[in-house]
Amino acid sequence: MSAVPAGDPSGHTHHGVHGHGPEQDQALAGLRERKKQRTRLALIDAALDLFLAQGYEATTIDEIVAAVEVSQRTFFRYFGTKEDVVTSFLTEHDQVLAEALAARPPEERPFPALFESLRVVLRTIAESDPADSARFRRVRQVIEATPSLMAAQMARYSASAEALATEIARREGVDMEQDLRPRIVVSFYLAATKVAFEDCARHDIWDPGTVAARVEEAVTLVSRTMRDWV
Repeated sequence: MSAVPAGDPSGHTHHGVHGHGPEQDQALAGLRERKKQRTRLALIDAALDLFLAQGYEATTIDEIVAAVEVSQRTFFRYFGTKEDVVTSFLTEHDQVLAEALAARPPEERPFPALFESLRVVLRTIAESDPADSARFRRVRQVIEATPSLMAAQMARYSASAEALATEIARREGVDMEQDLRPRIVVSFYLAATKVAFEDCARHDIWDPGTVAARVEEAVTLVSRTMRDWV
C-alpha cells in the first residue's frame, strides 16, 4: 500500500489533514485581506453613488448593503456609522500625514516639517490610481454638499490638530499644557488646508492633482502672509 495520500500524483506528502504549511497560511491570509479590502471599497463606492444620486441624508444603510448584496452585519464590520463610510477614506490621509511628520529630521523647524509632511499626503492623493482618485473627488463632493458631514469634517480636523500638535511638542521638547506654540503653528497649517479645499469646492475643482496643487499653494502662502501682514 502506498504511503502517498490518494489524489496526489506527485508523490509529495501533505502537511497534514488538519493544517496548512506556512506558505499556504500566508497565501490564504493575503487572499482574505484582499477580499476584505474589495468588500470595503465596494461599500464605499456604492454609498458614494447613492449619496450623490439622492443625497446623504436620504440614503439608508439598508440601501447601501443592498447595492453590494451583503448584510448589515458585514457593513458594521467595516464601518461604525454611515458617516464613517465618507470620513474613514480621509482619515487614512491623516495617518499618512502623522507618519510623515514623525519621520521628518529632528532639527527641522515646525512649520517646514508640517509642510513637507503635507507634500507626502498630496503626492499620495495626486499619484493614486484612477479608482482612488475618483473616490477622493466624490468624497469631497459629498462632504461639501452635506452640512452634517461638514460638521464631522471639523471634528476630524480637531482630532488631527491635537495629534499633530502633540508631535510638534515632542519634537520641540515643550509641554503643550504650558506652551501654546505647537497648537498655534498647527492651527495655521490646518487653516490653510481648509481654506484651499473650500476654495476648490467653490470653483468646482475636484481633480485630485489640481486640488493637491491648490492646497500646496495655500500653505506656501501662509508663511508669506505672516511675514507681510503681521
